[in-house]
Amino acid sequence: MAGAAAAATAVAQAPARRAGPAATLTPAASPTATAAAIDRDILHVQVILDHLGFSPGMLDGKPGMSLTAALKGFQEARGVPITGKIDQPTLAALHPYAAWRPTVRLRLSQTALAGPFVGTIPHNEDEQARLPSLGYRNPLEKLAEMFHTTPAVLIALNSAQTRLAVGQEVVFPNALPTSRSYDDSLPPLWRQTLSDLNVDANQPQGKKIVVDKSDSVLRVLDANDRLVAQFQVTTGSEHDPLPIGTWKVTVIDRNPRFHYNPALFWDANSTDTAAMLPPGPNGPVGVVWLDLNKPHYGLHGTPEPQYIGRTESHGCVRLANWNAARLAQMVRAGVPVIFQE
Repeated sequence: MAGAAAAATAVAQAPARRAGPAATLTPAASPTATAAAIDRDILHVQVILDHLGFSPGMLDGKPGMSLTAALKGFQEARGVPITGKIDQPTLAALHPYAAWRPTVRLRLSQTALAGPFVGTIPHNEDEQARLPSLGYRNPLEKLAEMFHTTPAVLIALNSAQTRLAVGQEVVFPNALPTSRSYDDSLPPLWRQTLSDLNVDANQPQGKKIVVDKSDSVLRVLDANDRLVAQFQVTTGSEHDPLPIGTWKVTVIDRNPRFHYNPALFWDANSTDTAAMLPPGPNGPVGVVWLDLNKPHYGLHGTPEPQYIGRTESHGCVRLANWNAARLAQMVRAGVPVIFQE
């Protein structure tokens, strides 16, 4: 499809940075990665939903709660019976978008493999504060997030001998955007972040955000209260519950630093001290922070997208980095945010 060729050239146009050493797509390249069974029919559905703004979470070719929630959102938006299943009415509604194939084969560019990479990230915030950035640990982690998936899925889609080197062909889930013509008024670093995360330049404009605690879903509504996008989220915890009520976005902080204040964390160590952590996708709030008019609360990215909807947060609403970046392109400061049960 046209987007595949455009993506490779668009990525290559970005300023080149230091590339990491070549590696192979084996479990050893990512100690936590294991072989993944991929159902290509499910992956195809996930890819289409992801393109349409109804994120199924990881593009991994597996069923699960994130896919079920995405299907329900898509079904609601298209007036299809809401079952959360890949049934015949849903397949018929998805069929016009079948040209978005489940996978795409691309040659790796220098930019796609560019670092700098930080290797192992220390757990202690004081040590993190001394890093130049909280960037990706290695090229495999960067490529997985770029294509909205996991290292395990990239391993499963490719030969174990596939090298992460410039010019090497690699198979990815098809998260390629249709356009990278980002608004020139956006900061260059943010435009690069959007490109690195394969966020499409064309996004619907949301006029309201609704977060439901019951199903861990964030919905974006337009001026006519129509559902135009939906993302799986993590919403609070027993110690820091989601603050039910109506708030609003006050500031959108792109590629933010993070002020770690142990006094705000119930699980902080007694020896922890305040620290200013550098920006990066592996920072505590990921690539973007949408501040709310409730002190210390916001909508933000995460360094661990595989746990979205499955773990607790410190009261804020977490999204996968690519979804948080997409949300930041859909809304503006002043947009109301409703937290409900």
